Amino acid sequence: MDLLPKLPLADWIDSFVDWLKNAEWFFSAVTGAIRFLVDVNELLLSLLPSWLFILLLTVVAYFVTKRKWGLAVFVFLGLLLIDNLGFWQDMLLTLSLVLTSAMISVIFGIPLGIWMAKNKVIDSIFKPILDFMQTMPAFVYLIPAVVFFGIGMVPGVVASVIFAMPPTVRLTNLGIRQVSTELVEAADAFGSTPAQKLFKVQLPMAKTTIMAGVNQSIMLALSMVVIASMIGAMGLGTKVYYAVGRNDAGGGFEAGIAIVILAIILDRLTQSFNRQKGTTH
Repeated sequence: MDLLPKLPLADWIDSFVDWLKNAEWFFSAVTGAIRFLVDVNELLLSLLPSWLFILLLTVVAYFVTKRKWGLAVFVFLGLLLIDNLGFWQDMLLTLSLVLTSAMISVIFGIPLGIWMAKNKVIDSIFKPILDFMQTMPAFVYLIPAVVFFGIGMVPGVVASVIFAMPPTVRLTNLGIRQVSTELVEAADAFGSTPAQKLFKVQLPMAKTTIMAGVNQSIMLALSMVVIASMIGAMGLGTKVYYAVGRNDAGGGFEAGIAIVILAIILDRLTQSFNRQKGTTH
């Protein structure tokens, strides 16, 4: 026997969602902006033929890793396999979704992380929110994304941003806080303004930590592509989702291998770029 009556939590949430729908102009504006970013990224990625894209990225991998052939060979063979399997256009769609999600996560996440590092009240407010964002099951993000943004690439990007942004925010906050107090005091002693202290001391010193957060955000955004395919986000995730529905083990394995190859390339490139930048200062 229930000792307490059931809370009408679902009714409260429905009422809150209905109230938020009054701001339809805002969600329409956000939808338009995200769709524009996705389309621009997809267009830029599609400008080059696949063979030229593969060669250019191989050259980038070679020089970013200080002229070591390991990653360059993997990039060349991996992208060649994706193209050979017929997933090139799907890979570009997935890459545009990941890049858009990562861009938004960085644009909003780094300033928020700096704000949290500078203000203890803001830090105490946003830490539980970030905890909530990181512990919520990924599928749950699809509900508000579909409610407010419909189906397609836009809600997929929104869900990916919510899921992927916390590492960028947390590690930016951590990186700023870990900057030596002696360096900060020295900057103050030389009469640096808060902006000069941030951009010339704290951010350069925290860059490695911040880039680690960006790397994690990219990986989390990529991990959402299969889940986002359930709400109409096209790309490699759709191929996996369809293969599961048809019990097509071979097709699902091919698409899954393509996602793994793309994930390894993005991970190794961002890590190598971060190490290269870290050794130039």
